[in-house]
Amino acid sequence: MTSRQLLILTLSLVLASPALADSYSAISNTAMSITGDIEFDDFGITFENGKKITFDQLVGDTFVVGGETVNASVYSVADPEDPVLLNGNRLCGEPVTYVASWGDASTTTVAVFSTQDVPSSDADMCASYTYE
Repeated sequence: MTSRQLLILTLSLVLASPALADSYSAISNTAMSITGDIEFDDFGITFENGKKITFDQLVGDTFVVGGETVNASVYSVADPEDPVLLNGNRLCGEPVTYVASWGDASTTTVAVFSTQDVPSSDADMCASYTYE
């Protein structure tokens, strides 16, 4: 096999491989008791019990938290639902329509919303969960 063929094969395998989600450990009381540890990527969230929420699209890249604008990812949810998670708890109490995430070097916060319009701040969230 030539080096060119090997390069083409390697690139095709890399491009065909699914993106790996980042794993996050629950650190807030709500995260530990409701979601557990999660896997999160640009396509959705997988919760500790295996339930998933799939994102439709990225709808924002900034978000207001406590009156301050931060870099964030705001996603619409493809099929709004309120999955049953750990200990029979639910994520929001109503179908989740949007998810926002932001963080710093050590923690990531995930907020969930049941709003009709794209949320622009943490004021309308129905719950938030913190991970490291």
